[in-house]
Amino acid sequence: MNDERIGKYTVVDGTTSFSMNVSGMDFSEADIDSLTERCERAHEEMLKIEAGDIKNPDENRKVTHFTDRSVYPGTSLYSDVQEFAEKIRSGEIVSSNGKKFDYAVVNGIGGSALGPQLLQYAINGPYWNELAEDKRRGFLRIYFLDNTDSSGVKDLLDLLELDRTLVLTISKSGGTQETKNNMIAMEAAFTAAGLDFARHACAVTMNSSELYRHARSSNWLKDFEMAESIGGRTSETSVVGHLPAALAGINFKNFLNGACHMDRLTREPDCKLNPSYLLASTWFMAGNGKGDRNMVIVPYSDRLILLSRYLQQLVMESLGKEKDLDGRTVHQGLNVFGNKGGTDAHAFIQQLNDGRDDFFVTFIEVLKDSKHIPIDASVSMGDYLHGFLCGLSNALLSKHRQVIQMAVRQIDEFNLGMIIALYERAVAFYAELVNVNAFHQPGVQAYKLASKGIIKLTKDLQDALGALGAYKGTADDLTIKLKLKADSGSVGGILAKFAENNALRHFPAFSISRSWDIGKKDWIYTIAPH
Repeated sequence: MNDERIGKYTVVDGTTSFSMNVSGMDFSEADIDSLTERCERAHEEMLKIEAGDIKNPDENRKVTHFTDRSVYPGTSLYSDVQEFAEKIRSGEIVSSNGKKFDYAVVNGIGGSALGPQLLQYAINGPYWNELAEDKRRGFLRIYFLDNTDSSGVKDLLDLLELDRTLVLTISKSGGTQETKNNMIAMEAAFTAAGLDFARHACAVTMNSSELYRHARSSNWLKDFEMAESIGGRTSETSVVGHLPAALAGINFKNFLNGACHMDRLTREPDCKLNPSYLLASTWFMAGNGKGDRNMVIVPYSDRLILLSRYLQQLVMESLGKEKDLDGRTVHQGLNVFGNKGGTDAHAFIQQLNDGRDDFFVTFIEVLKDSKHIPIDASVSMGDYLHGFLCGLSNALLSKHRQVIQMAVRQIDEFNLGMIIALYERAVAFYAELVNVNAFHQPGVQAYKLASKGIIKLTKDLQDALGALGAYKGTADDLTIKLKLKADSGSVGGILAKFAENNALRHFPAFSISRSWDIGKKDWIYTIAPH
């Protein structure tokens, strides 16, 4: 790489020290110039987003996360969140038995959890929950339930003091099953402990949703409205990110200021001067407009280790689409994976350096060290981290691997807001380049519908086994015997869960066990009526 190319394809914001260098990507001036008309059309579509046009045609919705965050601090909703969090911190609002809250459980999945998790880990660090209350300045320990896995609920309940715990349930639709399951589990745990769950519960959801109605009818402490025009994976600069951050003492206004600063930088129409547009254009060129290369995200900061998980959802759920906006089958998308530097050099960099050339990597450097730790008289720990980053980047470039280098001044609310806004607009712009709807998720809905079929089969099978009487046989045998309209593989999966959890579940009409038949090479299920 020569200095002229680096200068031409590096965007710098001198005000914040943000920089992005894409000169290590494999494209020519002619390549990027060939995208001029496509980029101009995409820019016009981006203007329509902020003008309030319908940009999620499949769901007939506007897309407002770019514009809403600039006015959000002046709204009554923002003030309500700040006031509620302060009353929790100060002890003005207390639990059902009069104790000051010390724990907060954020119950959500996908965008309702990934953004708050990223912000909490990046700003407060991995050991926040272990700090004494005075070191947390009275703000709460923050825990997350982001799956429908009973081990997650058990592990959390083993830790929490329920009479000092606030439960924040976040679900835009208000009916997300995973989140609903955790809410039911937490409500049952509080009831079993003799506590009034309603005095420990608050919600973030759309008005009139199932969760909204439940919170209101149960007289929960508080519910906060989420806008229909903001999707889960782009909701971190909304109330979804605000309430968990406020409860943990994070300066959310500075976070919004950073996002809005990047928004101003990324409204620039010239693709070569706009960091989001330039980023998306390099993705497009690297993957031949079809996502032919994997996106590898490597932030050189322990506190940004969750960034790759956050970007997995933002990028893959937004861009992974079967159909384009014209209804043609295109199977678009970008695969995202990542780790953290310099851990990555001892994890998967061997393959990136010597293996398949099917990726491009983005290194994100944090310029300001959190602490000066000298290693010898002239070199600090931070110098080593910088050296490892540059050494790895140079090694990859020498193998003609494709590299993007990004830098921010430090890890704080403002700079994290800039990073999130940068990628949000890059994803939206890339979607316009490839003509897909970035703001719906039909594949997610498809899996939810398929899951409902399995849940119905689970209930039907339980009823059928209760009426069966004594029986012994394989999953195939039971499928035929019970005249189930399902494949034996699905039936076998449910039977395995029943058998391994028989003692825990105490089925009301039967018990079930299984043993492996070596001769048949199959599981034999024994059903015994009660």
